[in-house]
Amino acid sequence: MFKKFLSNVTDFMSLVKFAHTLFALPFACMGYFVAVNSEGQSFSARLLILVLLCMLFARNAAMGFNRYTDRFIDRSNPRTALREIPAEIIRPNSALFFVIINSLLFIITTFFINRLCFFLSPVALLVILGYSFTKRFMSFSHLVLGLGLSLAPIGAYLAVTGKFAIIPISISFIVLFWVSGFDIIYALQDYDFDLKRKLKSVPVWLGKKNALLLSAFFHLISVVFVVLFGWVGEFGIYYWIGALIFTLLIVYQHLLVKPNDLSHLNLAFFTLNGIASLLYAVFTIVDLYF
Repeated sequence: MFKKFLSNVTDFMSLVKFAHTLFALPFACMGYFVAVNSEGQSFSARLLILVLLCMLFARNAAMGFNRYTDRFIDRSNPRTALREIPAEIIRPNSALFFVIINSLLFIITTFFINRLCFFLSPVALLVILGYSFTKRFMSFSHLVLGLGLSLAPIGAYLAVTGKFAIIPISISFIVLFWVSGFDIIYALQDYDFDLKRKLKSVPVWLGKKNALLLSAFFHLISVVFVVLFGWVGEFGIYYWIGALIFTLLIVYQHLLVKPNDLSHLNLAFFTLNGIASLLYAVFTIVDLYF
C-alpha cells in the first residue's frame, strides 16, 4: 500500500515537472523578503510557508491542467507521447481531480494570508489555467506563461503588505520577459510538429532564426529591468554580483542554442535557467540583510 502511494506521488510529481518549481520559487522568495525589508515588517516563518504553499498549489494546478488539456496533442507528438496521461500512467480524470484539489488548496491557503490575496486568487487561477488554451489561437502564448509566473513575486509582496507597489511589479517584469524568452527557445523543439498541426507559437510564426532573435530581445528587456530594479532599490554589491551572474547565464544559453542545432536545448532551458534564478534571488536576499 505504501509503495503504491509513493509510486502515485512520484507519477504526479513527474506530471507537473516538480523540479521546475525552481524557476518561480526564487522569485516568490524575492518578493517576500523585499516586502519584509522595504516595509519594515518582521520576518514570519508562517507567512513565508503560506506564500510558498500558494506558489506550489498554483503551479501544480497550472501544470496539471496543461497536461490535461494537451493530452490529445501530446499523444500524437513523438516527443511527448510518453508523458503520464498519453502513456496511461495517470488517467485524465485523475489529473483533472488533481487540478481541482490544488486549485481549492491555493484559494484556501490565500484565505489564511489576507483578504486581498483571497479575493484575487480566482484572478490568478484564471491567468495560469487560461494559458493552456492560448497556444491554440495566439502565437504569443509564451507571454501568457511568463505573465502567470510573474504573479509569484507580486503575490508574495501582497501577502506581506496587503497593498500594491512598484517594487514587486518591477520584479514581475523581470520574470515576464525572462520566462517568455526561454519558453520561445523551448518551443523550437516542436517546430515541425506545431507547423504540421497548425498550433501557434513564435517559432511557427517567425521561423526558428527570428524566434531566437525575439527571445534574445525579450531577455534583453528582462536584463534592463534587472538593472532598473537594482538602481531604484539602491542595492549594493551582492545584488549586482547576482545580477551579473543572471545576465551572463542568459547570454550563455543563447550561445548554446542555434536554429539548426538544438542539442544543447535541455542544458540551456533546465539547468542554466534554474541556476540563474536561484543565484539571482540568493544574492538579492543576501544584499537586503548584509
